[in-house]
Amino acid sequence: MFGRVKPLDAILATAEKKSLHRSLGAFQLTMLGVGAVIGTGIFVLTAEAAQKAGPGMMVSFIIAGFVCAVAALCYAEMAAMVPVSGSAYTYSYAVMGELVAWMVGWALILEYAIAAGAVSVGWSGYMVGWLNTSFHLDIPLTLVRGPFDGGVINLPAMAIAGLITWLLVLGTKESATVNAVLVAIKITALSLFVALTLPVIQTGEFVPFAPNGFAGISGAAASIFFAYVGFDAVSTAAEETKNPQRNMPIGLIGSLGICTVFYMLVAAGVIGTVGAQPMAGPNGEILSPGTPALSAACAAIQDNAVVCSKEALAWTLRVVGYPFVGWVVGAAAILALPSVILMMMFGQTRIFFVMSRDGLLPEFFSKIHPRFRTPHVITIMTGMFVSIFAAFFPVGLLADVSNSGTLFAFAAVSVAVIVLRRTEPTRHRPFRTPAVNIVAPISIAGCIYLFCSLSAVTIQLFFGWAVAGLVVYYTYSRNRSHVGRGTVEVHETDADIPPQSVPPIS
Repeated sequence: MFGRVKPLDAILATAEKKSLHRSLGAFQLTMLGVGAVIGTGIFVLTAEAAQKAGPGMMVSFIIAGFVCAVAALCYAEMAAMVPVSGSAYTYSYAVMGELVAWMVGWALILEYAIAAGAVSVGWSGYMVGWLNTSFHLDIPLTLVRGPFDGGVINLPAMAIAGLITWLLVLGTKESATVNAVLVAIKITALSLFVALTLPVIQTGEFVPFAPNGFAGISGAAASIFFAYVGFDAVSTAAEETKNPQRNMPIGLIGSLGICTVFYMLVAAGVIGTVGAQPMAGPNGEILSPGTPALSAACAAIQDNAVVCSKEALAWTLRVVGYPFVGWVVGAAAILALPSVILMMMFGQTRIFFVMSRDGLLPEFFSKIHPRFRTPHVITIMTGMFVSIFAAFFPVGLLADVSNSGTLFAFAAVSVAVIVLRRTEPTRHRPFRTPAVNIVAPISIAGCIYLFCSLSAVTIQLFFGWAVAGLVVYYTYSRNRSHVGRGTVEVHETDADIPPQSVPPIS
């Protein structure tokens, strides 16, 4: 029915012969998820959501979080049952065949690379604001914003992406202690924000609640979805997890639950203190995020609005009278956000690694550096693309494009759960998605709903990327697939990634 399918037993056997070191427990996975999720989405995209939905972004967080929750339940079943690298790509290959798996893997490439670019741009906003606040450095906008955001090139974003690429090539390994410290810094910063803003909330700031109607709330939910997608990276570490049947569901659902609580409290703090109303143009029209008109309006009022700020949370704290804490939150973002970039780029290399292991991508993509013992070729290639994205595109557009690939992959996993329940009902499932015939369809419908709520430009870019993927598949990958050739075992020429070169994601 689905064409070339790589049986689950073959996938598990392949991973067993050529596997990564299992060292992550439930707590590490949960912290990994929290560290991956809490990043640019909440530190920066709060302003983007405010421009689209106003105070209605509270509902947007609920919508995006709910879709992620039902998708997480589907992910948990598949990750526990198929504890190998590759995430949605691997699950799709086992259930719906090679073509679907290729398209999912292609979409995940879009997700991780673009997401890393978005986080780089978010880091740049905080770094520039922090330098201005701390040392009164007034860096020209032409050098810190891309052409779609009122500048020419975003050099800080480009620099941080290059730095992370260099670290990954060197094989820098973050210990569990460092990872826990970085997560603690982010949680502490958000906790400070919540503690200082909730007591001074003004209910009048919530009126009008939805100035752009439900369409604005939907559009904001599609953008805010980016704030949650880090939990997907937890599943890419399945092959490096101890007792994955138990620990993967805990890590996936636990990290999502913790982050949702923080997001709701932070959103309430922003809205109730400085407001969150979209900006209007001279004729009363709502200015769209990432447009020259909005950039011009922000410049005219000297960044005196949360919808204009590139460091929304730090700016909010300065406005309500806590400049030092705002400085601390900015410093926390500067310190912690690079670990999210590392996570995204790490996830990218894992997807390439598994696709190369299956013969769908060239073997040199997983070539190992003779000295550093890292997959330097694909890491450098990924870093180059991420740097270009970060240098020239605004965070809102990058987040939306990343979301399009993520939503496609989430929907594919939800379909895979339903199909596998019918094709292999007796297979052992350490974790079973509750009410799967209700939860999985809701997940699929939610992903489609959020995808359709993205901008027309974003949807067009996604389908253009998908067409390019089909061309690559039929001109190269289909004829070189190990499954297509009838050889699903691991070839001796396949390059492996040594466990010591794999940095735990933070």
